[in-house]
Amino acid sequence: MIKEQLGIYIHIPFCVKKCLYCDFLSFPSKDELKIDYVNRLLKEIQEETEKGDYKNHIVHTIFIGGGTPSILESKEIDRILCKLKQCFDMKEDAEITIEVNPGTVTKEKCKDYFSMGINRLSIGLQSANEEELKTLGRIHTYQDFLDTFYMARSIGYSNINVDLMSALPGQTIQSWQNTLQKVIKLNVEHISAYSLIIEEETPFFEQYGVMNHKNIDEKTYPSLPDEDGERSMYELTGKMLTESGYYPYEISNYAKKGFECKHNCAYWKRNDYIGFGIGSASLIKNVRRSNIRELNVYVNQYLKEGVKKKKYVEPTSIQELSLKEQMEEFMFLGLRMINGVSKKDFFEIFHKNMREVYGTIIDDFLKKKLLIESGDQIKLSKKGVDLSNYVMAEFLLE
Repeated sequence: MIKEQLGIYIHIPFCVKKCLYCDFLSFPSKDELKIDYVNRLLKEIQEETEKGDYKNHIVHTIFIGGGTPSILESKEIDRILCKLKQCFDMKEDAEITIEVNPGTVTKEKCKDYFSMGINRLSIGLQSANEEELKTLGRIHTYQDFLDTFYMARSIGYSNINVDLMSALPGQTIQSWQNTLQKVIKLNVEHISAYSLIIEEETPFFEQYGVMNHKNIDEKTYPSLPDEDGERSMYELTGKMLTESGYYPYEISNYAKKGFECKHNCAYWKRNDYIGFGIGSASLIKNVRRSNIRELNVYVNQYLKEGVKKKKYVEPTSIQELSLKEQMEEFMFLGLRMINGVSKKDFFEIFHKNMREVYGTIIDDFLKKKLLIESGDQIKLSKKGVDLSNYVMAEFLLE
C-alpha cells in the first residue's frame, strides 16, 4: 500500500527581539518558559497521534520555523525530533529544515542539528547591507551571516536556503543588486526573495502605514522605494538569479535543480500537513484548523494541575472545506508555482473540467496576457506574476 505524504510544521515563537517589520507570532521570553513550551509541544504531538489516524501517512518533510528556532538549546530541538520519530512513520530521506538566524546559532548547535538528521538550513539574512539591517532591526551583521554560512558548510550542510528581502526603507536598486551578487557568489542551493510588506501592528506600520508615510522622519526611517523601484528590483532578482543557475519554481523562490523546498511545495499542492505549536495551521483530508495563539493558555492547559478535564487544546478554528473552497485553493495556491496548475489533476481530484468551472475567467486572463495555457498547464505570465494578487483573487467563486 502506498502511504500518503504528510508534512509537519513546528512553530517556535521565541526570538531575541522583534524586528521592526515583523508581524509573525514571535516574542522574547525567559528560558524557563521556552522549556515549558517544548514540554507542551511534546504532549501535543503525542496526543495528536492518539486522537488522529496517521497509519496511512508517511512524513516526507519537517519544517521547524518561528520566531527563531535556533534560540533554543539544541537538546530541546532533539527532544522534538525524537518525539516526532516515535509518533510518526518517517521517510528515510525526509527533508528536515530548521530556520536559523545569525547571532543565535553556534558551531556546536549546528553540529548537533546535523547529527540529529536535520539536512536543510534556512538562514535569515534579508540584506547584505549593514545600514539596511539596522533599519530592519536585525540583531546580526553581514559578517555574522557569513560566519554562520561557512560554519554550516564546514560541518557538511549541502542544502542551504538564504532569505532575502527587497523594497526595504532606503534600499536602492544598486544596494539590492549588491546583496544578490554577494549571495550568488556563495553558491547557495536555494534563495527566497520576498518584497517587504508593511504589516499592521508593527513599528514599520506606524511610520510607513497609509496614513503616516507622508510624514516620515527620514533620519530615523528612510523612505521606501516607489512602485517602479520595487518592480525593477523584482525583475532584477529574476534576471540575476536565472542567469546564475537558479530557476524560479514559485513566485518568490529560486533553487538550483533538485533543491526546491519540498515542504513549501506540499503547501501549494495542498498535501496533508500538521502544525504543532501556537498559531500553527493544519490541513488534513480537506479540514483546515488553526491552533490557539495565546502562549500562556497553550502552556498552562497541559502543565498546571486542575486543567486535566480537557484532554486536548481546542483549536481556534476548524473548517471543513466545501468542494467550492477546495477548487479555489487548488487554483490560487497552485498558481503560485511557476509551472502553474494541471487541468488533468483538477479533473482527477474534483471530477470536473477546469474550464467548466473557470473557463470565462481563464479566457479573459489569456486575452489580457496574464495567463498562459501550455498543453495541460495553466500558469501565470510574466505580467501575471506582477499582478498575481489580482489574478488569484478572481478565482474565488461567487
